[in-house]
Amino acid sequence: MKLNAAQVERALTQFEAQALPDDHPVVPQLASMFGDHTFFIDSGGLNVLEPAETSEPETPVGMIVNLAYWTDETLTKLSPHEPEPTGIIISLESRH
Repeated sequence: MKLNAAQVERALTQFEAQALPDDHPVVPQLASMFGDHTFFIDSGGLNVLEPAETSEPETPVGMIVNLAYWTDETLTKLSPHEPEPTGIIISLESRH
């Protein structure tokens, strides 16, 4: 799921991570491996947001899905694995 700037900001208020900017040198490689997403890095590794079902269909939400774990203590190397839902639900609804 590709997020716009406002959605990234909303996600980061609900999930402790860093969003990789689209112009980051590693984003094209990640996109070729995992598809066109906004990528988030946290202490657990590489994550994306996937659309999720909710009891309120008019409220857009997504679930954080982990795609790769850190393989070193300095958090510089990632090891990809099958996508794993984290259970973290993010509301993308704008707050007026």
